[in-house]
Amino acid sequence: MKAAAAILIAGVLAAQADPPAVNRDAAIVNEFEKRVASYLKLRQDIEAHMGRLKTTPSEEKISHHEGDLRHKMREARAGVREGDVFTPEISMEFRRLIGLAMQPANAAHIKQSLRRSEPVQLHLKVNDKYPAPVPLQTTPATLLENLPKLPSEIEYRITGRDLVLLDAKANLVVDVLRGVFS
Repeated sequence: MKAAAAILIAGVLAAQADPPAVNRDAAIVNEFEKRVASYLKLRQDIEAHMGRLKTTPSEEKISHHEGDLRHKMREARAGVREGDVFTPEISMEFRRLIGLAMQPANAAHIKQSLRRSEPVQLHLKVNDKYPAPVPLQTTPATLLENLPKLPSEIEYRITGRDLVLLDAKANLVVDVLRGVFS
């Protein structure tokens, strides 16, 4: 009986000494998702104070509400810098994931898709408005499959060589990952 208890105690101590391994890549993606969720929480708090826009066919009212939301988000994020969401560690993970998607089997297809959909050549900054007359470059599905899923209000956009995180509702650049695409 004492031997069995000793073995049990030794097993418990060994389990406590070696915590379960954490998938480093999953932890980085989780951190990215937390940063996006934090941004959305801020936007939802601001929207709660603004009041929701009632359903309307008026483009003027919709545009005014979007502009007001964007203005309040800019004020709330006045100190934000490039890399606040795409931290260096998250940026490295995104580059790795994009590199996996751009392997020879898919690279030609992705590049062709990007060229075919009117490549957008902009140099956007955090908290910029996405210019209204400029078309939104779609992100190829093959590439999206490798990137973390986003809430419906946030989108990945490609502008030149950069990956942009765009708040579609406020039409606001959340963050930019520079020089990802060649």
